[in-house]
Amino acid sequence: MSAPAKPEAAAAKPGAKPDAAAPGGEAAPAAGGGAKSLLPVILAVVLAPAITWATVEFVLVPRLQKKIAAAAPQAAHAAGEHGEAAPAHAAPPPAKPEKGKPDKGGKDAKGGPAAGYEFTNVVVNLSGTMGTRYLKTSFLITGSDPALKSTFEGQKPKLTDVTLNVLSSLTLADLEEAGAKNILREKLVNAYNQALGRKVAEQVYFSDFVVQ
Repeated sequence: MSAPAKPEAAAAKPGAKPDAAAPGGEAAPAAGGGAKSLLPVILAVVLAPAITWATVEFVLVPRLQKKIAAAAPQAAHAAGEHGEAAPAHAAPPPAKPEKGKPDKGGKDAKGGPAAGYEFTNVVVNLSGTMGTRYLKTSFLITGSDPALKSTFEGQKPKLTDVTLNVLSSLTLADLEEAGAKNILREKLVNAYNQALGRKVAEQVYFSDFVVQ
């Protein structure tokens, strides 16, 4: 009666193999799930540089260009206003000489040359030197009177004598003083105007002045 139970035990042995393979089947799905969990990290690492470049290229750079383009006209306008304001600080023009009076360059108020007459190579003995020292000079007399030259030419002998009297009255000590030429200029101008009876000469310019 107990003999028929053996086939059941034999049938049970082949069925044991599938039970042993069950743990392996469960491990395979677990490994596949781990790879899928890393996929977002890999995508983030790969795509991050591309996203950064696209953001800079298509968002930041255009905005920066617009700001620069908008600021350029404002800077140019401000520079223009500054440039227009600069002439307000320019130095004032030189003062013009009074009407009818020549300037320091021997020119009249209109910019043309002042009337003038020149004495050249005038030689006189200096006073108190017993004829051993003399003065040799050339100079130009100027004034605002347009008739100055014709007046001096018409009265040349008289005015030459006036010149010699003024120059020969100088001593060596007079010429050695500071500002001697300026003093001599005043003496000549006063002497000429006194001899002519009116103000004609206004300034004297020396071109040669030698004491020997």
